[in-house]
Amino acid sequence: MSDLEIRPAALTDIPAVVAMLADDPLGAQRESPDDLTPYRVAFQRLADDPNQHLVVAVRADVVMGTLQLTVIPGLSRRGSTRSIIEGVRIHADERGSGLGTRLIQWAVDESRRQDCQLVQLTSDATRTDAHRFYERLGFIASHVGFKLAL
Repeated sequence: MSDLEIRPAALTDIPAVVAMLADDPLGAQRESPDDLTPYRVAFQRLADDPNQHLVVAVRADVVMGTLQLTVIPGLSRRGSTRSIIEGVRIHADERGSGLGTRLIQWAVDESRRQDCQLVQLTSDATRTDAHRFYERLGFIASHVGFKLAL
């Protein structure tokens, strides 16, 4: 894995990132890799926000993984800053290679660097393999999440 680079995503990485977001049963229902316009707009919003970190893992100029780390200052927990890991995706050819662990470790390390006291993430209830992966990395299923589509 020494030939792997984790770096901020560039606009040119968006097609590969969106393809990974769409490459599973859930993503196939909610992503549209054939129209990248909304993703480019969203990318610019992320790039303009210093609390957003969209990164890619690249090997030999090929995007092999991605995640988004959001840093959130807050009042709870004595004014703690927390981070949220979202959109973790690994290219199908790389699953099981340790790349996911490397990406999550990058996010945890960056969270520490940003003085976060808590790292959290959510995962769809149907992604049981992902749940086992996160638990192996020390994450604890501690909360019940709720969503409201707008």
